[in-house]
Amino acid sequence: MLKPYVLGIDIGGTNTVFGIVDARGQVIASDSIKTKKHTNFDDYVKELHDGVQRLLEKNDAEDKIQGIGIGAPNANYYTGEILNPPNLPWGPIIPLAEKVSKAFGGIPVAVTNDANAAALGEMTYGAARGMKDFIMITLGTGVGSGIVVNGQLVYGHDGFAGELGHLIMKRNNGRMCGCGRTGCLEAYCSATGVARTAREFLEVRTEPSTLRNLQIEDITSKDVYDAAVAGDKMAKEIFNYTGTILGEAFADMVTFTSPQAIILFGGLAKSGELLMKPLQEAFDRSLMPVFKGKTKILLSELKESDAAVLGASALGWEARNRFDNAVNEVTGAEPEKA
Repeated sequence: MLKPYVLGIDIGGTNTVFGIVDARGQVIASDSIKTKKHTNFDDYVKELHDGVQRLLEKNDAEDKIQGIGIGAPNANYYTGEILNPPNLPWGPIIPLAEKVSKAFGGIPVAVTNDANAAALGEMTYGAARGMKDFIMITLGTGVGSGIVVNGQLVYGHDGFAGELGHLIMKRNNGRMCGCGRTGCLEAYCSATGVARTAREFLEVRTEPSTLRNLQIEDITSKDVYDAAVAGDKMAKEIFNYTGTILGEAFADMVTFTSPQAIILFGGLAKSGELLMKPLQEAFDRSLMPVFKGKTKILLSELKESDAAVLGASALGWEARNRFDNAVNEVTGAEPEKA
């Protein structure tokens, strides 16, 4: 049998990244297209197909793709659809799996949201290998999460379970969140949340800070990080505030599933001790006694440039296996193995 590959696709608000991945988790080759170039979804799928086809031809991988996995905002594993996607020009309901499978000649396709895809990637190739119970937290523009229990992703009855970024951390006078509620974890502990904290601190406090040299509306989490590394007291306090909220939230999450680990991925997770020290302290302080010392907080082991594709590719193998099992049930034949 020809060496099998899967295709991993990560649909982001700006770019769609896709790559060819082998059974060992090696990204053979990858490329990208602009997500918002086409406001018509069928035109987008055509450009995606053309880009993937060129990549397959360059890498002698035509007719070797066994499955396709896609990570996308608000993607539903059960239905294969994207529902009311944030930051995407299509909607309100997009039959993602159906359209992509048809474009690629019927190759089986599975979809899930981007944080769930990251959890699958971590379990298959990264820090969660060998773990059956863990929580994946992505700290980017928002706060995403994937929950794995007994080796299976938790999807809930409707496919949208696991939105831990929208646990409410501030019940009174909380910040408005993009989801429409107030006080969500995402509003405080995402990259945009760090920038919002910086603006609030600058407005209500009077002490000097190098952050005052910047246009307040343009401050980013990287500006805060750079200032903190340079020794700015206020910037350090912003990270302390952020890490404390995150650690308290993690202690609450542990009571849900008692995970072996909580694994962090994303730009904000690279802040080192600025974030991790207050996070770990708040986590240890807030845990119920029965859970103390049982859950590790780890950083992702996935290479950032490959992480999105790897996460989606893990779903691609699942799509292939699901298809093989369906064939086996109908025909009684044993499915082929990679």
